[in-house]
Amino acid sequence: MMKQALVPFLAACAFFAGAVAAQAQTTPPPDTMASPMASAMPTGSMSNGSMSNGSMGSGVDHGMPPGKAGGDGKFYMGTPDLDAAMSLVTAGGTPGDFSITKALTALAGDQVADAEVAKLTTQYGKANVASFVAVQNFAVNDAVRIATAAGVKFPTPTLQGKALAARVVNLGLEDGTYYEGVQLDHLVTNKIHEQVMDDIDQKFGAAADGNYHRIADQAHYDLAKALGMNNVKLASYH
Repeated sequence: MMKQALVPFLAACAFFAGAVAAQAQTTPPPDTMASPMASAMPTGSMSNGSMSNGSMGSGVDHGMPPGKAGGDGKFYMGTPDLDAAMSLVTAGGTPGDFSITKALTALAGDQVADAEVAKLTTQYGKANVASFVAVQNFAVNDAVRIATAAGVKFPTPTLQGKALAARVVNLGLEDGTYYEGVQLDHLVTNKIHEQVMDDIDQKFGAAADGNYHRIADQAHYDLAKALGMNNVKLASYH
């Protein structure tokens, strides 16, 4: 199971896209697909350290400092990259049964994956990496549920391998630094991202949510280096 660690970024992405992999269709016009995704978010939840369950009155956002001091960076409110999202889901298996191991192997290959797992385990400890994996898997399935209920339609995936890996890293960049929250906003919208984070806080606790973002930031930075993207910077929250 520990081999799964490198893909914080995968699941995260997959997270939300997984929702309708089984019913992938041609992408509808931007205004058509944005509407159901927007409606999926409870009105009481706000992003980046405002009123979500992990942050009310505590000065933290989902178990970590808000914004660029944590793992969220600056939230993105634009149109999501549904091709990248669906491509990640497809790389990891089927909707509702996403496999981090499959996605990791598809994106980086066994050699890179094995080396990263060993590094992350040494850096964060076995328990924290196991928690990261559990939270990530839950997040994927939760996003599937949310997106399906919202009626989101995803395009047929076109990305794979290193091209997909580079795309998901680039989607998480804010001023050259990778933030897991920025990537998730680009993949599935800030609204769905925040709802999933609230659900993680309720099921696992805010500390586990923060741990997920911390390891995801590091893993994506490591992935960028493995891809030769040496201009990518590591977030302070890692």
